[in-house]
Formats: sequence, C-alpha cells, structure tokens
Amino acid sequence: QVQLLDSGGGLVQAGGSLTVSCAASGLIVSSYAMGWFRQAPGKEREFVAVISWSGGSTTYGDSVKGRFTIPRDNAKNMVYMQMNSLKPGDTAVYYCAAGRSSYSTAPQFYNYWGQGAQVTVSA
Repeated sequence: QVQLLDSGGGLVQAGGSLTVSCAASGLIVSSYAMGWFRQAPGKEREFVAVISWSGGSTTYGDSVKGRFTIPRDNAKNMVYMQMNSLKPGDTAVYYCAAGRSSYSTAPQFYNYWGQGAQVTVSA
C-alpha cells in the first residue's frame, strides 16, 4: 500500500524559512517524479516544484523560483520542500505527490498524494 506522509508545516513570520517533509512508503521515490503542490483557501491547487526520478532535473513554479528547493534523500526515501524568504502569499496547504510515468507540473498526472501540511506565513 502506497502512502505519502507530509509533515513539518507550521507558522512562520514573513522572511523566515521552513521545511516540509514527505515520507514515502510502498514506493521508491527515486523511481517516481516527486512533486509539491499547494492550495490556499478558495484557490485552485498550484504547482510548486518537481524533481525527476533520476534527480537530474527540477522545475519550480514562477512564484517560488529562487526561494524554494526540492531536495530528495534516497536513503531515507523522503522528499523535502525547503522554503526561504517566505511571504504571506505562500500560506497554503502543501501536498507531496508521486507521478509514475511523467515529469509534470499538472496535478492530474500524479498517481499518489500526501494528506497535506499547513504552512502559514504571518506578515
């Protein structure tokens, strides 16, 4: 049974940093494209970042480029979202996702999802 467990969310002041984690079981993260998406209240789910199965390629959404990174730890079978210079506009629930056959910014191409981690950035 595949499970993605998101953790590490919290409250942080604008300009601060936070890391959310995704622990995978039932799949090997280095065999999947692993992505992060976020959803704020009343808004559609938004692409944040993706890392290819090989780890050789990463893509970031325009709103987070230069501030967020998506490292992966194959030994721990985990993926992270490291967030720096946080803004109130980054407030959302952050979801980890695993895509079996694609490296995509579109959520419909992902097969498995975490339960989400709330990140709140205060002004």
